Order: sequence, then structure tokens, then C-alpha cells
Amino acid sequence: MSPSTDTPVSKLGSFAAAGAAACVAVTFTNPIETVKTRLQLQGELVAGVSRLYSGPAQAVSLIYRTEGLRGLQQGLACAYAYQILLNGSRLGLYDPLRAALGGCVLSDRRTYGTAALAVNATAGAAAGMIGAALGSPLQLVKTRMQALAHGGAPLPAAWPTLVALFKDRGVRGLYQGVDAALLRTGVGSAVQLAVYSHAKEALSRHVPDGMALYTLASALSSVAVCIAMNPFDVAMTRMYHHRGGLYRGPLDCLCKTVRQEGFSALYKGHLAQLLRIAPHTILCLTLMEQALRVVRLVENRLPQIRP
Repeated sequence: MSPSTDTPVSKLGSFAAAGAAACVAVTFTNPIETVKTRLQLQGELVAGVSRLYSGPAQAVSLIYRTEGLRGLQQGLACAYAYQILLNGSRLGLYDPLRAALGGCVLSDRRTYGTAALAVNATAGAAAGMIGAALGSPLQLVKTRMQALAHGGAPLPAAWPTLVALFKDRGVRGLYQGVDAALLRTGVGSAVQLAVYSHAKEALSRHVPDGMALYTLASALSSVAVCIAMNPFDVAMTRMYHHRGGLYRGPLDCLCKTVRQEGFSALYKGHLAQLLRIAPHTILCLTLMEQALRVVRLVENRLPQIRP
């Protein structure tokens, strides 16, 4: 992901750059994440019921009127911690994993064919699943906070909620829905990072290295992610939201959703998803490119911090 003309940064530097970029991005995209969560949960396993939210714009307006900015930014502190764990690992580990896999599989690191795309997708999926496993308890709490319409009532804090979950159900309670999170993030990361890397390499033959190149590649990857990941995102949101017992696993959740609500239910919140993913991906990946440049400059001046 870093420009090919630059020297690699350390794993710690990659983690820090990715985590910082993701935190900046989620500050702007957390409100639409709240909207997406509520759209995916309304009418769950019930067809033909009246719905509170008709779409992203109406949902933003209603939540703001009834709950204020705080309602739209529910779970933001939890989102920061989650983004550091998820994207710090996911984006920070992607380049090292891709380099390791590419060294074993590809004879030419600048290959654009199927083998290179497969390497990018595999590295992206592996990095994403590691990040999802680390951050799953935080995503669980964030989902429940965002699903809660508080109407001015006090909101539960993230840390007491985590402690209560652990006391009630132990580690198993903290990791409820982690299988859906691994599936969702593995698919999303494989598509996002593979399409981004492949698009950036292909576009670099026609577009100069810089923000325009990063933004174009990010936009293309956002559309691909939305199409591929939304069904698994619906499953993850619903499994996180429920206290257990309704679904046996992500595939059971997907099957029940289709049977009760139809295939289109797998794409509930898809517009909000795209409105979230597009700016988040563009901000996260372009900011990470710039953060990597800063980290690289620091590490080149302080070589002793390299492993």
C-alpha cells in the first residue's frame, strides 16, 4: 500500500499509521454507521411491518431531532478503540503479509494477473480476520449502543458493558458473534484491499502518484466492498445485537433472514453502507498513505526503532 519507491516501514509503524488514519476516518463516518445499524435491525425476521426509518437521509434527520448529535455519534469512543485494533492490524499487517505471500508465489512483484489478485485477496482476508478477532468485543458493544434509541436517557458506557458481559457469560459472552465478524471482515478486507491494491497498480500507469490516484482506487474498492460484504454485515449486526439463542451462526442467520424477509433483506442498509464505506475507505486509505510517509521519515532518521 505504501508507494513502491519508498523503503518499507516497521510493523509497529504500519500499525500506528493505520490506526491513526482509521480513527480520523471513523470520526466522520460513525453517524452513518449508527444509521446503518438501525436500518439493518428494523423489521428483523418479520415481513411487511411498518418501519421507523425509510432511508439514510430520513434516519439521520429523525435521530438528530429526537436524540441530538450524541445519538448519531453513539459508541464513538468504542469505535476509536475498535478501529485501532481492527484497522491497525488489518491495514498494518496487509503489506507484510502480501510481501510474504508474494515472495512465495510471484516471480515478479509487479505482476497484475490472477495470481497477484489472489495474493492480495488472501493477504487482505487474513489481515482482516486477525483484526476482527482482536476487536470483536468492542464491535459487539458498539453495535448494541448504536442500536439503542435513548431519546435523552443516559447511555450505557462501553467499559461497564464489557465488564457486565464478562461477569454474565465470561469470554464466550464477549465473543458472541465473532464467527460472523470473521466472515464479514474477511470478505470485506479481501475485496477492499485486493481491489485497492490492484486498482492502484493498474491506474498508476495512467495517473501520477498522489491523492487523485489513492482516491480513485479507494472509490473503486468501496463499491466492490459494499456489494460483497453487505449480507455478512447484516448477519454480524443481528448476531451482535441479540443476547443469544435466536441464531446458531452466521449462515443460520442469513438463511432465516431470507426465509422470513426475502433476499432483499440481505441488502438492508446497503445505501447507508455505501455512504459509510466510500468516505471511510477514501479517508482511511489516503490518510494512511500520508501517515506512512511521515512514519517512514521518522524511522529513516531514527533507524534504531526498526526491528
